[in-house]
Amino acid sequence: MLIGEKKIERPFRWGIVGGGKTSQVGYKHRLGAMRDNTSFVLTAAAFDIDFERGREFGKNLCMDETRLYPDYQTMFAEEAKRPDGIEAVDIATPNFLHYEACKAALEAGLHVICEKPLFFEVEQGLEIQKLAEEKGKIVCVDYGFSGFDLLSQMRHMILNGAIGEVTMVDLRYAHGFGCDPTGDTQAEGQMWRVNPAKVGRSFVLGDLSTHTFYMSEMICPQLKLKQVLCDRQSFIKTRAPLEDNAYVLMRYENGAVGRMWASCVNAGDMSSQHIRIVGTKASLEWNDMHPDELRYEVQGQPVQTLIRGMDYLCGDALEYERLGALHYTGLIESWSNLYNRFAVAMDAKNRGDEETLKNLVYPDLAHGIDGIRWINKCVESADKGAVWVDFE
Repeated sequence: MLIGEKKIERPFRWGIVGGGKTSQVGYKHRLGAMRDNTSFVLTAAAFDIDFERGREFGKNLCMDETRLYPDYQTMFAEEAKRPDGIEAVDIATPNFLHYEACKAALEAGLHVICEKPLFFEVEQGLEIQKLAEEKGKIVCVDYGFSGFDLLSQMRHMILNGAIGEVTMVDLRYAHGFGCDPTGDTQAEGQMWRVNPAKVGRSFVLGDLSTHTFYMSEMICPQLKLKQVLCDRQSFIKTRAPLEDNAYVLMRYENGAVGRMWASCVNAGDMSSQHIRIVGTKASLEWNDMHPDELRYEVQGQPVQTLIRGMDYLCGDALEYERLGALHYTGLIESWSNLYNRFAVAMDAKNRGDEETLKNLVYPDLAHGIDGIRWINKCVESADKGAVWVDFE
């Protein structure tokens, strides 16, 4: 059970780019990183393109005003002059800023945590991968849902044959909060998401489905995606060419098949992510509206519901368990678990501990590159008329 004790010698001095007062995700980043003050301490920030608004926001967080900066370039340069400068940075900006900010952070000698999707092109990801290797730094990706304990239980059960050979992967991240188009022009945290110049080639495929796609990779690491077929729609016409709904079919190298539904116009649905993995003997199903429950359905037997925090779960599912059974967890616990792993990865990299890095399960740069490839291959398939395209 995780009770906040340190996993590394001392917390990393941590800065953030973006994530200011108008951000939809900034608070999640800060809570996730600082829930365990043994992992990260917020030290500096460039919160906002509006410096005065960002500075006022930082003051309201009781931060040192001298370490609130107008932009990330200034922050990296000034922090590098300090003996107590930041050691890691979080990039919580719109998508089009990720690549340059990530590159600048690595060149400044910082570990990086970056919002998803990482960049627009796979080639950018490979360039950053090379730079990170040269600098000896870690690049992590904020797939914030992937820290839920029972996802580790699913991974353990699948790898240990509890459902037999995986045959079907059924994924969904579909909510209804994009049904009202007024937010596209009035909500600052939404406007950039429907602007191709700032978000890239997709809306919900990048904003939503990359989360669930990574979670499927985490749960089923033995599966390798072979081909995808995507059909996407813009039901709010002003969003075209960006989609607000998409269906994706998948073929895996071992013969398994899958499907993904990503949507922000699934009217009335508050239950966003569903993951069902079907095997030759049994199935596992998890829903993020009930993250403490995992359905285990063995053919011909009564359905079993596995509960977070119980002793019958595997060690990986209990390592980051925080509250004990009967006390419900939520998204912030998932983010906190993820940031704890990010800190462990950074510490291991600093110490040259490749064994820890090899065995640590977290969304790293390679998974971020897979996310870029996922978006672009889905868009390629859809734009060609919903045809099968090779994933690699």
